[in-house]
Amino acid sequence: SQLAFLGQIVTRYGVHLPGNIDKSGTSFDSIPDGWAAVDAISSSGLAQIVAFVGLLEVAVMKDVTGEAEFPGDFRNGALDFGWDTFDEETQYSKRGIELNNGRAAQLGILGLMVHEQLGGDLPIVGPM
Repeated sequence: SQLAFLGQIVTRYGVHLPGNIDKSGTSFDSIPDGWAAVDAISSSGLAQIVAFVGLLEVAVMKDVTGEAEFPGDFRNGALDFGWDTFDEETQYSKRGIELNNGRAAQLGILGLMVHEQLGGDLPIVGPM
């Protein structure tokens, strides 16, 4: 949801990937923002997106080493960034902060999706 919210803001600002989204020459710039993008992408393209997300869920985003310290810990002994240097109270606090940021992003993207369906104009995003 954090990436979804950021993606909405960035693409509505006018920043798109360079190049083409398919072999027929459809550029990323020609894909509309928001829900309209779902209709603009071919069914095989949507199937590829769903398959990629499914692959991530099944094969990548899991605790393969058994070293997880808490639910959602997918570091697998590779990524640390100093996490082990924090005391238990600080780790607990940081996990709570990250959960709250995720919840805020979920509400943010939900709000953008609802406003897009309702139409109108938002202060930062502009016309929907």
